[in-house]
Amino acid sequence: MDLKDATLMFLSESAAHPAVASIAQSAYDRLVDGDVVDYRILKELVGEASGKGVLRDMRRKYGPAAFDAMIAPILREIDLRAPVPPRRRPAPEDDPLTSATY
Repeated sequence: MDLKDATLMFLSESAAHPAVASIAQSAYDRLVDGDVVDYRILKELVGEASGKGVLRDMRRKYGPAAFDAMIAPILREIDLRAPVPPRRRPAPEDDPLTSATY
């Protein structure tokens, strides 16, 4: 399943939840137009769907394997597009391997 199909499934399964349906419709429309969907929209889609119980209902309705196939493209796209925050390096005195106080 690709990203466009996954957002279409979210759109069809969220008909009873206008907030989720609106986000899914926006993402799907952008994909149909050939545009890239911002990771924040996809993250909001997953968050709203989770909060409204849509994800739980989809998993119950389709089973674990089909549910994973539907949500994986969205999560993969978020993972690819979201910026990675910089890692905080420990100060030399905080590092147990190089600190003289340990």
